[in-house]
Amino acid sequence: MMKPFMKTRTYISMFLLAVTMLVACSEGKKTYKIGVSQCSEGQWRDKVNREMLAAQHLYETDVKVVIANAHDDTQLQIRQIDSLSESGIDLLVVAPSEAVPLKEAIRRTRQKGIPVIFFDRKAETDDYTAFIGGDNVEAGQTMGDYAVSLARQMTGRRPVVLEVTAAMNTSPARERHHGFAKAMEGHSELQYICVEGDWSSDKACEIVAEKLANGPFPDIVFCHNDGMATGAYKAVVEADCEGKVKIIGIDGLPQEGLEYVRLGHQVGTYVYPTHGEEIVSLAIRILNHQPFERENTLQGMMVTPDNVDLIARNSRELIKQNDHMITIHDKLESFYGIYNTQHKVLVGSFACIALLLVALLIAWYAYLQTRKTIRQRQAMNEEQTLFYTDAGNRQLRQILVAQPDEEQPPLRKQDVLFAEQLNQAIRENMSNPNLKMDDLGETVGLGRVQLYRKVKALTGQTPVELLREMRLQRAYVLLTSTTKTVSEIAFEVGFNTPGYFSKCFKEQYGKLPMDLRSETTD
Repeated sequence: MMKPFMKTRTYISMFLLAVTMLVACSEGKKTYKIGVSQCSEGQWRDKVNREMLAAQHLYETDVKVVIANAHDDTQLQIRQIDSLSESGIDLLVVAPSEAVPLKEAIRRTRQKGIPVIFFDRKAETDDYTAFIGGDNVEAGQTMGDYAVSLARQMTGRRPVVLEVTAAMNTSPARERHHGFAKAMEGHSELQYICVEGDWSSDKACEIVAEKLANGPFPDIVFCHNDGMATGAYKAVVEADCEGKVKIIGIDGLPQEGLEYVRLGHQVGTYVYPTHGEEIVSLAIRILNHQPFERENTLQGMMVTPDNVDLIARNSRELIKQNDHMITIHDKLESFYGIYNTQHKVLVGSFACIALLLVALLIAWYAYLQTRKTIRQRQAMNEEQTLFYTDAGNRQLRQILVAQPDEEQPPLRKQDVLFAEQLNQAIRENMSNPNLKMDDLGETVGLGRVQLYRKVKALTGQTPVELLREMRLQRAYVLLTSTTKTVSEIAFEVGFNTPGYFSKCFKEQYGKLPMDLRSETTD
């Protein structure tokens, strides 16, 4: 029969499991975790990030967006992708820093069954779930057509068009260059020059400054983003050529490209779309196994001095509304957390009330069983008292725990035979410091519990206490009858360390081993 306290523990475990299941059932729908690996920072990418964060609760399915920034460090981005894929995300969104090196990191992520969305840029692999971003070829070609129209307005000499590309190891740079170069084809009336830079304004400034100083003098400068265009404008101002060079770029952010066009630093830009909410929407369709397009192109817009004020005003308003939405969502998340906690507490309380009667019945049953057990133990104690007062049983204990200088009594009865066998087994294995009760029980044909009860009944000691006492008795004999060192004797009787042996010996005999040795020598 199961003991009362074991039954009670089982019922309590069932009770807690029931409460946990009720609370778990009360939780809301699943929230997907989306990891975002941004290749770099900047106003354009900050805008995308804000839009994705604002869209976390915009759709019917809730998502949690986690963003990591590689700061143009490809190796860092590889580590971040691996870390995100190990963190339990449901989907990965990546804007690759470089096209080729990320191939293996993407493959590892896909092997874990995690969908991968490329946005803005692609890596040199076809192993991805979907792509979303602007059409960089179209952006480049649009700016190329605009550059041609600007060149046609110039008279007196053959216009020079300078393209300062971004790093060509990235897909947007290659695609924008392809589109711009395509627009330049067939226009022999102008001179087209292309120089590779990187995504920084400093490099663009250096390239434009060199052309302004050494020629050919550029009439139109096209940079792959508005940040690079600021470098070109700086070079123009430092060369005292302001008004003589027309600068165009791509991105069209309110505090960057649109403002530069409004101030006259640039004569045009291209609003390269961000639409972070569309990225989240695509991710949700993939996660919910809904139909989706693998290639998703976002539409951009050409900005000139004629329409810049209207576009800038609309963009600022959209950004303000987006910021407000993020604030609202943050507050809603906080309120939802409080509500969710209160909801769980309320459900748990109802569960506790519903199960309280069951718990009381269990407690009453355990109480009755405990009383029954106490009565049984009292009867057992009475039997043990009679057992220990019997002279024959005292002799059994003497067989196992004889004093060092005493002789063992002659064998009598079945219990005496057991005591003799156990005594012999202990003495034969005494030097083994790892001797276990299971080993002794196997020698005398008893299990651990049976051995414990038998030894306790015969000697009033547990098997461990009996073993230690017999080891100390053997040590007593060796100390008084041999010249072995204390350490040798300690190891011989099964103690791991002489220090612990000396401590136990003093507790048993009231003196240290060396003190006994000295008394014997004297």
